[in-house]
Amino acid sequence: MMVHVKHWLKSSPHPFAKSLFHFAKNIRNPQMVVIPLVHSSLYFIHQFLKQFCHELLRVVYYTPLFKSQINGSKKQLFLYSGMPQVLGQLNIECSNNVRMSGISTFCGRVGGSIIPSLTIGNNVDIGWQNAFSVGRNITLEDDVRLAGRVFLAGFPGHPVDCERRAQGESDDESQIGDIIIKRGAWLGTGVTVLAGVTIGEGAIIGAGSVVTKSIPAFTIAAGNPAKVVKNIKES
Repeated sequence: MMVHVKHWLKSSPHPFAKSLFHFAKNIRNPQMVVIPLVHSSLYFIHQFLKQFCHELLRVVYYTPLFKSQINGSKKQLFLYSGMPQVLGQLNIECSNNVRMSGISTFCGRVGGSIIPSLTIGNNVDIGWQNAFSVGRNITLEDDVRLAGRVFLAGFPGHPVDCERRAQGESDDESQIGDIIIKRGAWLGTGVTVLAGVTIGEGAIIGAGSVVTKSIPAFTIAAGNPAKVVKNIKES
């Protein structure tokens, strides 16, 4: 009934209906007067409590829980925005001073002959909404920087043949490959790296690029597929 009344109020040309419609719009979103000192103080308290609770959960809950599921020295691991999701069987080796968004997903391929391995070096940044599909090995060497929404696709999850895909079969061994991000490399927002690719030392990959082939050290690459557009220095 309420739906019919709402439709009548919005569509009826009758003056009474229009008056009621404007009245309903005004009362459905009441506004409170802002009292500067009171509300600015409440805002400060709100932000303080929110940050305090966030830090408390990070230190006493999310970080130790995640550390219990990974290997390596993992000293000074800094998680923010929760705890990463780990899917499938996956061995994670984490070194020191790693900063990692909790809004990340690490997935190990199921059904292979070996347990996939993700190796994270020292002083590595893993940004928000990163997703790693680990077929066999993904390695992030020291000082690597990954911006947001980076996808490292070590396996596709489906075979090439459409009939086999329809049957829910897994991908083939030939579709799987290691991904190596060498020391000091930087991947911009939205970069996708496919299986079998090595990003050279100090290389920079432009935002939104799809890397299908290995990129030399100390170069800038961009595009789909990514191509070298500039040399930074002699490797």
